[in-house]
Formats: sequence, C-alpha cells, structure tokens
Amino acid sequence: MISEQVNSKCFCVTLDKDALEAKLAVELGSPALLALLKERCPYIFSARSVFISDSAVIEMSKVVRAVEAVVGLPAYRDFVLSRAPAIAQHDPGGAMGVFFGYDFHVAGDRIGLIEINTNAGGAMLNSVLAQAHHACCIDDERLAAATACAASLAQRIMDMFLQEWTLSRRNQPLQTIAIVDTAPHEQYLYPEFLLFQRLFQQQGLKAIIADPAELLFRNGVLWVGDTAIDMVYSRLTDFKLENDASAALCAAFLENAIVLTPHPQAHALYANKRNLALFSDSGQLKMLGVPKEFIDVLAANVLHTEVVDAAHEEELWSRRRQLFFKPSAGYGSKAAYRGDKLTKRVFQEILQSDYVAQVAMAPGERIAGSRVAPENLKFDIRCYAYRGEVQWTAARLYQGQTTNFRTPQGGFAPVYSLPDAQVSKGELLTLTE
Repeated sequence: MISEQVNSKCFCVTLDKDALEAKLAVELGSPALLALLKERCPYIFSARSVFISDSAVIEMSKVVRAVEAVVGLPAYRDFVLSRAPAIAQHDPGGAMGVFFGYDFHVAGDRIGLIEINTNAGGAMLNSVLAQAHHACCIDDERLAAATACAASLAQRIMDMFLQEWTLSRRNQPLQTIAIVDTAPHEQYLYPEFLLFQRLFQQQGLKAIIADPAELLFRNGVLWVGDTAIDMVYSRLTDFKLENDASAALCAAFLENAIVLTPHPQAHALYANKRNLALFSDSGQLKMLGVPKEFIDVLAANVLHTEVVDAAHEEELWSRRRQLFFKPSAGYGSKAAYRGDKLTKRVFQEILQSDYVAQVAMAPGERIAGSRVAPENLKFDIRCYAYRGEVQWTAARLYQGQTTNFRTPQGGFAPVYSLPDAQVSKGELLTLTE
C-alpha cells in the first residue's frame, strides 16, 4: 500500500510551528494561555502527518454508519438498556451526544475498530492543528480538499451543539453552556476547554468552565454561581453521574432542566465495551434484526470481542497472547492489558471483574526522527463522528502500550488518504524526498 510505504519512508516535517502558535494565540486569546498549553501539553501536537489508504477511509465511514444503524434498532436498544444502569434508561430528550470517537488500528487497507468513546477529546485542538500543517506526498487536489475541510471544522463543531439544542425541542434560544469536568483547571486537556469556551463566546453564548461540584440545582434551574445553564457539555468520566459531586447535574438531567451532551444513555448504547462483543457477533446481530449489509461491515471491521467469563479461565489464559483485556466501562486505556504482558495475578483480578477480551491488532507505524537516527512511532486513528457521519479524522502518535501524549515527536497528527494502488520504488522515492 502506498500509505504504508510513505509512513515508513517519509521524514517530512509538515507542521509549521510558527503558524500553529500564531493560530493558538488568536484562538486562546492570551499569550499566557498559549504558554500554559506549551508547558502542560508539550507532546500534544506531532510535527508529522499520517497517511492511510482511500479504502480504509471508506471502511471507517461504513463502520460508523453501521453502528449508528444498529443502535437505532428498537431490539438493540431494548437489549442493551435492559442491562444498563437506571439513569441510562432516562430519555435524554432528543440529544444524540457530541463527539463520538471511533478508534481504529490500521494495517494497509485493513482496519480494526478497537473501541467507541462518547466524550472523545481533541477535536478543537485538531481544528487548529490541521490549519498549521502543509501536507507532503499528496497531490494539489487532495491538499486543497483537506485544507478546506480543516478550515470549516470549528463551524461544524458549533453547528453540532446547536443541532443538539434543536433536537431537544427547546423553545427558547440557546444562551448559556457549561463545559463540565472534574477539577477542569487541572485536566491535561484544559487548554482545549478554553478553545471551546472561546468558540461558544464567538457565537454569542455565555460559556463557563466548571467542576460538577460547582453546580447547583434549585427551583428547576441548574446554576453556576448566578448564571442559569441551558446546556452542559460533559467531559466527565463519571458516565453514570453517580459521584456525589455530580448530584446537581444528575438531578437537572433527570428533570429535563438542561440539555446534557453526551449523556448516560449514549454511553450505554455506544461506549460500554460489552457492546463490542455484540457488534462483532454476526449471529446475535442477525437475531436482533440487523440488515445483512451492516452485519457484513461490522464482521469485517470490528475486532472480535468477548465478555470475560471465569468459567473459561484455562481457555482464555491459553489464548492470552492474542488478546487485549479491557474493563467494560473503562476509558483512556486505564486498567487495560496486553495479553502477552499479563501476569497470573492480574489475570485473576480480571476474571473477578467486568472485562472484555479483544483480538489484538498491532497499531500502524510512522517513521520519525531523521534518516540518520530513525525512530518508529505507533499510531491509531480516531474518527470524530456525529449522527453517523465522520466530522474529522485524526491520528495519535505514541510509544508504549497505549496512547499517552507523553511521547517526544508524538501527539495528534492530521490524516491524509492516498490511493490504494502500489507504486514503483522510483515513484516512492520521489514521494518521500
């Protein structure tokens, strides 16, 4: 594949750091905030682009649409919500949930869906990053299309939030929005919260960044200080709103006093990793009435996943080297383990917990460093999606077991697609010089 060849041979640095800093300074509105981002997130932006094949791009879009089609079926929703916590069964009032993140591993034109997230971070950072990269190894037409898409991403993000408001059938205009996370000022991606705040303010909204404990639900209204809140953009990992700090937010959501996005039902329907076992089981999907075209897409592209059952201890242990173990309700690769690195002690803990085991697929690789001192970085691909449509595709470059944003030369990277056809060695050298 051209994409694999370019990823393994192209040493081009495509990031214009001066342009990136200038853009960030404008978007953040303060040199001090730019300094904060550089200090807190030194490895958030990669200087290199990542390339994948046209067919991989097409397959990813098919997976997103297939999952959306399955989740829309009453039989699927009834089945999943019957085992979900009570709050996930509460009608969210029309909101679909912003920033679904479909994470893939890629090998040539083969893709493998590894998980779905319902509060995927990084989209606003990528909207700025993409405008500071100049692509190499793609033709002018593809570059122009990628540039135009990057330039419009921030507006499409804003339109998504406005659509969430409209879908929730609110009669009054949206006026206030709270960006909520635990100790937001201490979060690694706090600078992105500031980018969202600026985006919302530029649209005439009052936008507040808040810890859930700062919220107060009184007389049917959710407050932050003296500001009544219309919408909450949740970056919480308290997906069930069960922590004490989330009590006011939970009460406001259950009384439909706000539009909450994403919400507990979205997490239950999409992001709980037990669902991956269902998405990769053609027999169960057929029983739920999923059309064959969607079953075929999911069977081909969702890495086979099974719920860990202690009754199959010996058989799972014998296959562990081919598996990756993840907590069903986990996030951010926390408490996830490669089977080939697993100890007996940790395996016993997994058997006693709520885990899934997924067939392991190696991540892609991107050359970095220099021709004199080359270094391979791993990468995965994240498709940001809303209502079954891919809004943006980004890569995350890293070293280690999982993505970490702690790797020199790593971080978010723009993704460009290349034709599937092979090229000659001479043509490849021309591409990568």
